[in-house]
Amino acid sequence: MKKDDISKKAAFVAGIIKENPVFVSLLGMCPTLAVTKSVESAFGMSILVILVLIGSNVLISLLRNIIPSQVKIPCYIVVIATFVTIIKMLTEALVPDLYSSLGVFISLIVVNCIILGRAEAFASKHGPVASLMDALGTGIGYMIALLIVSLIREVLGTGGIAFGVYFKIGTEIHLHLFPQEYAFSIFVQSAGGFLTLGIVLAVIAFFKNRKEAKLKAIEMARIEELKKKKAEELAKKAMEAKNVEVA
Repeated sequence: MKKDDISKKAAFVAGIIKENPVFVSLLGMCPTLAVTKSVESAFGMSILVILVLIGSNVLISLLRNIIPSQVKIPCYIVVIATFVTIIKMLTEALVPDLYSSLGVFISLIVVNCIILGRAEAFASKHGPVASLMDALGTGIGYMIALLIVSLIREVLGTGGIAFGVYFKIGTEIHLHLFPQEYAFSIFVQSAGGFLTLGIVLAVIAFFKNRKEAKLKAIEMARIEELKKKKAEELAKKAMEAKNVEVA
């Protein structure tokens, strides 16, 4: 039981950090670049993806021993499409402004390789609870990635952040960090998505490479220390053997 709990925790954490779908696996690039013009739209898209991930992962896990291996991918797509249709209808009814903003990208969740990938790589091989944790971890990792990219794009592209545009909270809130005339409009255009994502990936790669280089240096120092100790031991043994021969 304890081992099973650890595996569920590992499944949850992996999707956030080690196997982040955007920053590590580079999956779901199309919606990542398209819906990150504002933090609110990125947050809305993330919530929809998380809901579809949870529903499809759990259901596919429950049906994993029933679905024939010859038609498993079509079956996965049917399951995912069903949840996307339900989520799409609920979004249109409850959050119409978000529905209008995201447009076709809600329907394209069906072919989002993140969802299909988790269904094939994890849900089809593990139980429903572990699959639920995997869906939550992957979904949160996806949300973190979208929020980071959208925050950079919206702040640099508009000079601030807006809340309440799509999710009605009584009134819209606009936080202006600097005058809009000094903003770089390219960041809220298509090219801005590529530029921002490239910068974020470059920063992540820089710190990752620096960490790996540091670990490698520590490992090399440890190896050199072991070599030195071994050489000292061999020299000591040679000296002892020589003393025995002289005696």
